[in-house]
Amino acid sequence: MRIVTIAAAGLLATAAIATQAAATPADISVVVGAKLQAKAQETLGVREVDDLAQQLRKNVAERLAKSNAYDGARIELVLVDAKPNHPTFKQLSDNTGLSLRSFGVGGATIEGRAVSPDGQVTPLRYSYTEPDIRFARGNSTWGDAEQTFQMFADQLGHGKAPNDR
Repeated sequence: MRIVTIAAAGLLATAAIATQAAATPADISVVVGAKLQAKAQETLGVREVDDLAQQLRKNVAERLAKSNAYDGARIELVLVDAKPNHPTFKQLSDNTGLSLRSFGVGGATIEGRAVSPDGQVTPLRYSYTEPDIRFARGNSTWGDAEQTFQMFADQLGHGKAPNDR
């Protein structure tokens, strides 16, 4: 009896490992939208906005790796807008009246779609701007935008399709 129990437990463990190995993680791509790209060149700084896009991709990938939501899907995201809480390096160099102590509410807007392995397309949209300036002072330059990425990634990780339109 004991051998049968051990063998059954081993078989279940092998099946669980095989299932995990068979799961294909989502393929995630993030591009910067045209308006944000222009805003990056004019005021925010291209490198900082490109770094934000990479951070969005990383947050989504890490969160989806912890769940089986969207396994095998293609997640195509566009970083449509982003607002910093503090001036970026480019803004500081362009405007001497700003300082690192300057602050405001920030946030981000993300749009895109999830394409399942069978071709079903699900639109995605998520936008968040901190409603209370009192919380902006202690944030990093992109604190509210990063929080937006985390909230978006958490919803995807729970299998939801954020669409706040």
